[in-house]
Amino acid sequence: MKKRAYISVYDKTNLLEFAKRLVDNDWEIVSTGNTCKFLKDGGINAIESSQITGFSELLGGKVKSLHPEIFAPILADDNERKTLKSTPFSLVVVNLYPFEQYKGVNADIDTLVKNIDIGGVALLRAAAKNYKNVSVVCDINDYALDFDNIDEPQRETLALKAFLHTSKYDSVIFDELSLNFGKINPDTMPDEKIICLDKLEDLRYGENPHQMAALYKYDNHLDYEILNGKQMSYNNILDATSAINIVAEFYDVCACAIIKHTNPCGVALGKDIEDAWKKALDCDPLSAFGGIVAFSREVDENVAKHLTSMFLEVVIAPSYTQAALDTLKTKKNLRVVKLNTELKRYQNFVSHEIKFTPFGALMQQKDTKELDPNEFKIVSKLKPTQEQVEDMVFAFKVAKHVKSNGIVIAKDLRTLGICGGQTSRVGAVEVAIQKVCDSPKDAILASDGFFPATDNIFVAAQNRIAAIIQPMGSIKDKEVLEAADKLGLIMAATGIRHFKH
Repeated sequence: MKKRAYISVYDKTNLLEFAKRLVDNDWEIVSTGNTCKFLKDGGINAIESSQITGFSELLGGKVKSLHPEIFAPILADDNERKTLKSTPFSLVVVNLYPFEQYKGVNADIDTLVKNIDIGGVALLRAAAKNYKNVSVVCDINDYALDFDNIDEPQRETLALKAFLHTSKYDSVIFDELSLNFGKINPDTMPDEKIICLDKLEDLRYGENPHQMAALYKYDNHLDYEILNGKQMSYNNILDATSAINIVAEFYDVCACAIIKHTNPCGVALGKDIEDAWKKALDCDPLSAFGGIVAFSREVDENVAKHLTSMFLEVVIAPSYTQAALDTLKTKKNLRVVKLNTELKRYQNFVSHEIKFTPFGALMQQKDTKELDPNEFKIVSKLKPTQEQVEDMVFAFKVAKHVKSNGIVIAKDLRTLGICGGQTSRVGAVEVAIQKVCDSPKDAILASDGFFPATDNIFVAAQNRIAAIIQPMGSIKDKEVLEAADKLGLIMAATGIRHFKH
């Protein structure tokens, strides 16, 4: 008895070769509409589904497979198959209208609705449900399987793939229609969130060797190339993200950020990239050992020579001169990453952040709040110079990327001392000042959160800090400001808190 296959696909890549192999192995093919015509034009003797159902396509092709004479032979189990008048299906091959190609392209509603597949999804689910008797194929890469000798574990795998495929397909439809119908309010968090992840690659391990890890695609992902070195590790990717987050704040100037364990250990702006690198490294050359470095501009040979003179894990830049690349490649284990996504676009690349906890999944908007130098307030009696205002903006932008409690000391558009992750604010101030190689005299001190007490102000004044920029909002703001005025410190209030846990 011939085995019967039902084939209805939008993407016809490799279909003729696959169908010919089935026919050569004595399979009977039932098909519909354009797929049937395509097969017949290619010399494949396919049976039009209307010969089985007894009716032609309806509504311009919207209804063609949704019929008991199609679904009963797909869904019937072993006992039920004995009652069928027609040959049951042992193979269902379907791929869907490409709705996902309209994701994020602002397609009109008529185009979206037109490309929602109905019959294909029903066929895949029906075949997957009856996996004990039917092989279901939604992936062109599975055409190579031997369907004459397929076993149940293989059919289980195919069924799971089909259920996953239809689930992701529905999630994309939900997201796009929600946007189109105006059901997504940017000022509120969604009541429900569907997350679909596609594995891009397995990683060697996670944060530690005993933890498995992989990299997954979620919506859009960064466009980059690894031009030299090994695969990026889990920790490399986290650190690289932190480094790019910072240089993206300064996408329109020459910037360099050096990262260690996701915290910046040196950030600077310069007249050119080499100048920015030297200033950033000077902040904390010890911590820079084994770090990740990101640049906002092309890396040339001079900078490459500096980079290869020490041990670094990763270098990231929008581009490299050929001479720079040749120099960097002399370090075979140095990962050299070319960032193809524009830094100007990068800041809004990810809209939300998710963390999984035993309490449940935490989701928040990404912290993309910008500091406008024309909006923050100088609340002290003493007023800053224009250069000090620029240093304030620079330091506060860097503090945004330091783990709380985070303190950044900066001067001349470069960091002098950075401390993050401390359990007390004054402790962070003291450590940051200790990290300053020369003197913090006349420097700017930026804090990611408000000062809960005046002790921070006294420590800053004792070390000749000139100005402080902080969110304010503490119940002791009045005392803190009075102390700053008494000690001759400039104080700026941003009204923006940048906690980072």
